[in-house]
Amino acid sequence: MSLKESATMCVVIPTFNESSNIDSLVVSLVAQLENTSVCWHVLFVDDGSTDGTVPMLQSVCNRDHRFKALFFSRNFGKEVALAAGLKHAVGDCVVLMDSDLQHPPETIHEFIAAWENGYAMVYGQRRDRQNEARSRKLTASAYYWIFRKISGTDLPPGAGDFRLLDRKVVDALNLLPERARFTKGLYNWVGFNSTGVLFDVQQRPDGRSGWNYRQLLSFAIDGVTSFSKFPLRMCTVFGFIISGLAFFYAFVFFVKTLIFGIDVPGFPTIALLVSMLSGVQLLSLGIIGEYVGRVYDEVKGRPLYIVSHKVGFSDNEPAVIETTKE
Repeated sequence: MSLKESATMCVVIPTFNESSNIDSLVVSLVAQLENTSVCWHVLFVDDGSTDGTVPMLQSVCNRDHRFKALFFSRNFGKEVALAAGLKHAVGDCVVLMDSDLQHPPETIHEFIAAWENGYAMVYGQRRDRQNEARSRKLTASAYYWIFRKISGTDLPPGAGDFRLLDRKVVDALNLLPERARFTKGLYNWVGFNSTGVLFDVQQRPDGRSGWNYRQLLSFAIDGVTSFSKFPLRMCTVFGFIISGLAFFYAFVFFVKTLIFGIDVPGFPTIALLVSMLSGVQLLSLGIIGEYVGRVYDEVKGRPLYIVSHKVGFSDNEPAVIETTKE
């Protein structure tokens, strides 16, 4: 398709304690966006920053009307910030990117070119992960392999949230109200024709990643429970296997005792069986609890996030957005 001259683009950028990178990001972003063929604006979604990010974003928005910002009342998480950005994004297409400059703004030109060629979704693919620890790279690779196998959802290697979405993709994502959001999987679930654009991950100018291993583990569990019932089925499989082994074990010793008069082993055998069965039961209850907990969060029907204030928006927009109700 040919891009209309009046085409508009919104760049959505979640932020959390990125005061040391905001100025560099804005300078680099403006330099690249002013050379694009679309009318653009930038939407920052601040996820409850506690450093100087809030006043810096307010200053940027007051200086340049092409910048807007949402400020959460507290930290709700990056996935929720992305959902809020998509809900408020206005334009023919939306670009999602991080605020730490590891997503190079110059790649947006390639995104737009692919969009002009008819792709509804254009995702950035990392050429390498040299800046990450080896253990983290191996863990990520293993997780996505397991996720693909048990969920049937094929996530492009090296692809993350850095991507361009056509308006119809954004509208489709806004129809998905779940709270435990695994957006990487949702991109694949909504479908649409897509393509990848290779990019090199840039070194962070300052600061460090806000994701620790506990948060990454929680994110990984959200991904599995959002897109697969495999863990629940494994509980059933474990139950059948252990029950079958228990009946076989009982039958063997019954026959030995009845025919040969051999005594059934005592305490060691009982202790081993009780420990094994208790472990499997607790594991199964834990897996079931993960799913029940997510159901509990969904049925409460609380707003997905709360906006404390906005900059660059009209005065008549509400402060609380209940995305789970729509």
